[in-house]
Amino acid sequence: MTQPKCKIYYGAIIGRALCILILVFLLIISIYPVIWLLISSFKTQTEFTMNSVFSLPGSLGAGIENYADAWTTGNMGTAFINSVVCTAGSMILIVLTALPISFAIAKMQWRLSNKVATYITFGLLIPAQVALIPLFSIYNNIGLTNSRISLILLYTAQSLPLSVMLFTGFFTAIPNEMMEAAVIDGCSIYQMLVKVIFPLMMNSIMTVLTLQFMSSWNDLIYSQTFISLAEKRTLQTALIMFNGSHGEVNWGPLFAAMSITIIPTLVIYMFLSRFMIRGMTSGAVKG
Repeated sequence: MTQPKCKIYYGAIIGRALCILILVFLLIISIYPVIWLLISSFKTQTEFTMNSVFSLPGSLGAGIENYADAWTTGNMGTAFINSVVCTAGSMILIVLTALPISFAIAKMQWRLSNKVATYITFGLLIPAQVALIPLFSIYNNIGLTNSRISLILLYTAQSLPLSVMLFTGFFTAIPNEMMEAAVIDGCSIYQMLVKVIFPLMMNSIMTVLTLQFMSSWNDLIYSQTFISLAEKRTLQTALIMFNGSHGEVNWGPLFAAMSITIIPTLVIYMFLSRFMIRGMTSGAVKG
């Protein structure tokens, strides 16, 4: 006997409603801490001590003062610029290095291609903590400590194995006939990369850039190890030192400093997450 259609219909509605409720619950759990952090950054010190932690701020003026205090007195402004420079530099460098290496491994025939690919893949197995002391010794001997260049090179080298692996997978999915047709039409290898390959793999490039941004922007171990000067610190290191610069715990500027640190990450992820999902799931080229 077949089940009544009405029961199947109501069952589908109930199942869909339960899925929506679960997703809403998970969304609230994920978003509420960020909202609470932003709200807390607009409170005064008195509101933190006298009111509930879930209370709303009394005015927006205190929040502006908190952000101004964090940006100037807490040295977060200089740290923000340092993080932008180091992160942007590593994002540019990772594309300029990982793309040619991946193209050479996936599409060019040469004797050591498989060995080079295996050697680069081994970089995924090396924890950052293991290479920290040797890297510091090398950088200290050549005078690259307390420099933005040191962080840019470290961020690029750390993400290079994963970026090469992602780009190589995408290059493998591109038919050789497409590149041969471009060469027959008169394109050089560089013109083929710019005019044919780059537009096809834009999602993969955005995926690598998003991962590189998250890794570089949230880095603490490298910046805390290789940078000791206050004017060269990045946001994560400056945030650790922020509370000590005020002596006592001044909660308003502290939450403002934390907001300055996480807001760029949220904005970048909101705008680039769809490209990242497409790049991670793309495995074929549509004709």
